[in-house]
Amino acid sequence: MPGIDECLLEAMTLPGARGASLVDWTSGLALGTAGESPVGDHETTAAETAELARAAAEYDSFATAPAPGAPAESSSPKGPPVEDLIVTTRAGYHVLRFVETSFDSSVFLHLWLDRDTGNLALARIRLRDLAERLVLG
Repeated sequence: MPGIDECLLEAMTLPGARGASLVDWTSGLALGTAGESPVGDHETTAAETAELARAAAEYDSFATAPAPGAPAESSSPKGPPVEDLIVTTRAGYHVLRFVETSFDSSVFLHLWLDRDTGNLALARIRLRDLAERLVLG
């Protein structure tokens, strides 16, 4: 089970990976970083991506709807209702993967991929795996 640094280094082995970070979306702080930042500063990138993550995690439009006939509380997820977000830019992809934790599940992995060499499908699968194995302590 990898810690933060090991998790980010593993994320950087993905094809086209330019940068990776673990961000607390309530505070906007980077808990760990690897590689480059799209704006040259990991703290700025963390704060900006946290705004996007917070909006997606808190808006009712993205909440999981209960199955027909099931009580609403039975289908409530432990963490945010959103699993991941993908933002496509002209030069790359930003994948934000929410991490379920034993405390408040307010962190996400952010992977910045080069658009020409990155593999978005593989990145989603690997980030899901990393998020499940990540040990925060």
